Amino acid sequence: MSEIKAIFWDIGGVLLTNGWDRNQRCRVLSSMKVDLADYESRHDAANFFWDRGLSTAQEFFRKTVFHPDQPSHSFSYDELWALVCGESKILHLDCFKILAALQAQGKYKLATLNNESRELNEYRLNTFQLRPYFDFFICSGYVHEMKPHPNIYRAAVEISGFAPQQTLFIDDKQENCTAAVSLGMNAIRFESPAQLTFDLAQHGIQAA
Repeated sequence: MSEIKAIFWDIGGVLLTNGWDRNQRCRVLSSMKVDLADYESRHDAANFFWDRGLSTAQEFFRKTVFHPDQPSHSFSYDELWALVCGESKILHLDCFKILAALQAQGKYKLATLNNESRELNEYRLNTFQLRPYFDFFICSGYVHEMKPHPNIYRAAVEISGFAPQQTLFIDDKQENCTAAVSLGMNAIRFESPAQLTFDLAQHGIQAA
């Protein structure tokens, strides 16, 4: 087994809640009296570009919530965006402790590998003070491709400077882990902080 040199972390579902998932959309948009069915009919097409950093948040919501076919709303984009950002919360504080322990060792390059629009990614990195933990950031909003597409993993490995077998990817979705493994990376499907600590140890990584 190759010694692990770089560890890639998903954010939503591991460290934080998701950024803008179906449940969050339902809570926020229902509170704003937005027609959910109409919104969802537009979401996927607009989100394809937003999550890949090919459109801005304002463009995304102009195509979904503030669409010309919708009646005018009593709220502004800025008011909506504040509620979108407010959906982000710490999910597992113990994962932050694991991350801090790995950083303190100074043995590994630590990076993110996440699907997120550029604006939400920036907000979450800053608000939850994630930047100091990581050496670099692989985000779909930066590299214009999303997990589980192979190209985002290739970008991650190439930027790390290590061979795939020297990298480890942590994600809560099996399909994303499977995609990483298919390219020669190691992967842990996250279920809980305790399980993550155990599985890291199986790779020779002590996080306690």
